[in-house]
Amino acid sequence: MTPAKHNPEERPLGALLAPDIIALLDESPALIAAETEEMHPADLADVAEAMPVAQVPVFLNALPKDRAAQVLEYLDEELRAEVLEAMTAQQAAALVTEMNPDERADVLEELDEEVAEEIVEELPAETRKETQQLRKYDPDSAGGLMTTEFVSVNADTTVEEALRLVRRIARSEKREAMHAIYTTDEDGRLVGVLSLRELLAAPEGATLADVAWTEPQAVSPTADREEVARVISNYDIVVVPVVSESGHVMGVITVDDVIDAIEEEQTEDVQKFGGLEALDEPYNTIGFWSMIRKRAVWLSALFIGEMFTATALGVYQKEIDRATVLAIFLPLIVSSGGNSGSQGTSLIIRALALREVTLKDWWRVAGREILTGVTLGLLLAVIGFSRIELWQSMADRGVTAFGVALGHDYSCVAEGIGRAARCGVVNPHLVALTVALSLVGVVMFGTLAGAMVPFIFRKLGFDPASASAPFIATFVDVTGLIIYFNVALHLLLR
Repeated sequence: MTPAKHNPEERPLGALLAPDIIALLDESPALIAAETEEMHPADLADVAEAMPVAQVPVFLNALPKDRAAQVLEYLDEELRAEVLEAMTAQQAAALVTEMNPDERADVLEELDEEVAEEIVEELPAETRKETQQLRKYDPDSAGGLMTTEFVSVNADTTVEEALRLVRRIARSEKREAMHAIYTTDEDGRLVGVLSLRELLAAPEGATLADVAWTEPQAVSPTADREEVARVISNYDIVVVPVVSESGHVMGVITVDDVIDAIEEEQTEDVQKFGGLEALDEPYNTIGFWSMIRKRAVWLSALFIGEMFTATALGVYQKEIDRATVLAIFLPLIVSSGGNSGSQGTSLIIRALALREVTLKDWWRVAGREILTGVTLGLLLAVIGFSRIELWQSMADRGVTAFGVALGHDYSCVAEGIGRAARCGVVNPHLVALTVALSLVGVVMFGTLAGAMVPFIFRKLGFDPASASAPFIATFVDVTGLIIYFNVALHLLLR
């Protein structure tokens, strides 16, 4: 299980005990194991993180190897890599050999490639083969998440024999996933599954084939972590087997690893929603220039996109000069399109992640979002139209700057509306109608674009979460201006 990231103030127990442990290391290191045997490995990891880095390898060496490996699993990733790289390959291999297979593969993935290979070469032959197999898979795939420590029994085995086997394994071997027993046929292919509770409650004399579920849920080693999470969530199971194309069980994924994967996935998605590249490290440990690079790329792309907005404004400069009032409502039009687009993209990205919709549903989503966009646009249009009419009534009394923007010099106004054209005054009612119709078009387009861009990204093989709210807002800004000024050209400035 991936360790949680800690700040020093979040581990008061570690900070409290670290000085005593360091003193004991100096005076009687042989007593460390006995003095800490009642402590949870996560608490010991907090103690280690409160120590000077140079003391951590000494502390781990004072613990039994299996205990030290457990502590290593809970250490902060950066500290763990630093500790292992400071050890000899033989010392590091002795520790990681005791780790669960999936954790071992993850830890080696964090290290410099050359150091990792040196450690792998020092592993026992069987452990080395197992580790190399796991390292072939993407860390975010089912193959990268699985552990090879599971229990499988031939389906023809009797309940009594299976109980004896499970008991012997529990006593003599390390098995991370003892939650379920998988049954196999004569060729070793997966045919069923039953929980440990179901095995204990099974009638005497029955075979596992009589009591096991015959349609176990499984995933392929190339399935992504979202698929694994979906299977575990949909079927309320705590462990899911990873099965090869031939139907043989390659490993299992436990729910704690899925929770870690979901947390990482959601963190990446949230960061992408904000318009930046997902960080590879926690915020408080990532390097300054790495942070700049991951933020600057998207920020620059969005900035370039906004340049098109400036270009669009330049194209319609004459229209703005003819009716200065149009400029007042630019923020209103632009923000409405961006906001509606952000809503649409957020809904569809999440729906795609949860498999509520798939690529083939794009046309159904498009139809629904067009109707939604028009309805929302009409709602905003009514609000905008009413507000502009209210401003106009106030402008007619000379109490707002809105009248000046419309072209009122008040001497013209005093002589009547008949002189409005000669004085350069635009019809305020047409201004209100222009804004209202533009809002309908902009909100409808923004909603549709926000919903469709994640589908396009998924079709092209990109993460839909990359279609972030800032990306959609930038895209919709330009089209919103085009819609707005074209409506003004045909309605207000003819």
